[in-house]
Amino acid sequence: MIARGILLLARGERAGIKEFGNSLDGFTASIAPLIAFPLVFSAMAAMAGAWQLGLLSFLSHLCAVLVLPVITHEFARRVGMEGYWLRAATALNWSFWMLIPALFIAAFIAAVMVEAGLGMLDGEYAAMAMIVVYFLWYHWFIVRAGLGLGVLAAMGFVVVSSLSIGLFSAGPLLLDWAFYGVVPHY
Repeated sequence: MIARGILLLARGERAGIKEFGNSLDGFTASIAPLIAFPLVFSAMAAMAGAWQLGLLSFLSHLCAVLVLPVITHEFARRVGMEGYWLRAATALNWSFWMLIPALFIAAFIAAVMVEAGLGMLDGEYAAMAMIVVYFLWYHWFIVRAGLGLGVLAAMGFVVVSSLSIGLFSAGPLLLDWAFYGVVPHY
């Protein structure tokens, strides 16, 4: 059901939101891998001797993962759809798995564009732009379907959630750059 819901939503079909449970169990199942992967990478950094970097990386990624459900709950509460926030948050968590096929599709399109004469760097920029635009639309569509938000409210959600996730993800790097003038490699 989850895969079908992801694919239906990815194609712009509102019925896909009904494939996600509106339960705490469904939500925890959707968020567990988003926490597990950063934990594993951070543990690997710690085992390589960079335990401070590993801890900082894990905490920043944990905050980036948890901020989306918090924002989803707040938007749902404000529009009177609090009873559906778990379903919308679950769908948003699972939507990150669409990144893998999106990368392949964007890379293929960019490769065709490069073969048609576009420069390699421009092809890479085009691929990244396609992925960013698609995921902004995808999250916008999920919150519209899951919380019944209007066009502008869903746009506001996407802006607030994207900026928040970006701040928590890149925040430590930006602080290192601001205080030390160098950005460590994570």
